Amino acid sequence: MSKTFLICFVIVTMSAFSSVNANDAIKTKILELYPQADTNGDGVISDAEEAMVSRQALKRHPKADKDGDGVLSDAEKQSLLRMAANRAKPKPSTTSTDKAKKTPSFANVKYGEHERQVFDIWLADADEPTPLAIYIHGGGFKNGSKDKLKPNELSELLDAGISVAAINYRYLTIAPLPAAHHDARRALQFMRSKAVQWNINKNKVAAFGGSAGAQICMWLAFSDEMAKPDSLDPIERESTRLTCVATAGGQTSNGVEFWSKTIGPLLGENKKIESLSLPLNGESDPKKVRMAMWGAKTLGEANEIAFRHSALDIVSADDPPIFMSYGMSPTDKMPTDPKRVRGWLIHHVNLGIALKEKADAIKVEAHLKHPGAKTKYQSLVDFFAAKLLEEQSTP
Repeated sequence: MSKTFLICFVIVTMSAFSSVNANDAIKTKILELYPQADTNGDGVISDAEEAMVSRQALKRHPKADKDGDGVLSDAEKQSLLRMAANRAKPKPSTTSTDKAKKTPSFANVKYGEHERQVFDIWLADADEPTPLAIYIHGGGFKNGSKDKLKPNELSELLDAGISVAAINYRYLTIAPLPAAHHDARRALQFMRSKAVQWNINKNKVAAFGGSAGAQICMWLAFSDEMAKPDSLDPIERESTRLTCVATAGGQTSNGVEFWSKTIGPLLGENKKIESLSLPLNGESDPKKVRMAMWGAKTLGEANEIAFRHSALDIVSADDPPIFMSYGMSPTDKMPTDPKRVRGWLIHHVNLGIALKEKADAIKVEAHLKHPGAKTKYQSLVDFFAAKLLEEQSTP
């Protein structure tokens, strides 16, 4: 089965089962076979993501709409499924490695002493130094790994001539924030220190990731230069600035008041934003969890540290372009499945809208993609190709 047919088959499958009450097992299988459908990078297929791909299926297969009513009836969906299944049976896969991730040029490179302070890197084949895109995984700062890098994005970036790295960082349960942010900074500087050896253009470096990874990416992108020119450690002398950044389902603020204003109204009556807080290391009180999360002794100290790592609070006019994607439109309704509500809320497009409004006001280039939005770039690969492959180097 070709890669193109596999994607089409999964899209058809999505169309056949698209509804607000779609079976979780189907969504899990879709995520396994077609990770591109997980546009906000949270590791699950939301109702909005499912509906979006269903619309794509109808667009790709208009003749399947036999009665011409603009939607696929159950009978029309079943017809598409039978056709796809029949076509798949006599054609054993001749490209079984298409979905397999390419072998890294260097795997589990240590950039620190902890077992999670490692990264993989894939070097693009080129005579001239190549740009570099660094993937930072999500998982609520408590889960996830560099292995979550999507094979299709890796392949497309490498094909475009962009080298790719994927990092691990210490979980929140191991060391409080901002340890994860500092790990990513160290990994970035370590890679820049290897620029000559790895044929990397250290003036063309980007970061991308979803959810928690998106937060770290934005912190790197919107922080002032953190290099220490006089450090005895040569790695610390390397720049921390980025050329551009791409995020999926990113939380653009760490402020409780912001979340109450931006996400609170979506919760419904009699529910406070603190209800989204999850236990940490056995502690369940939201205020104590926030203090533990940021390694603070008081709530005020936690809020101050959180502020310094909040994209909306630190973005300034000299910061690089950002491409944001979210899996729902501003008018989408909350999922009916209670298990998906929290994920939907903490990755809501309203978070991206707020950052875009701030970026537009201070003239920072910002692109926001969500279902129904018209954007200049259709994917982070398109965005990175435009920003990283320009002839003139960015200082």
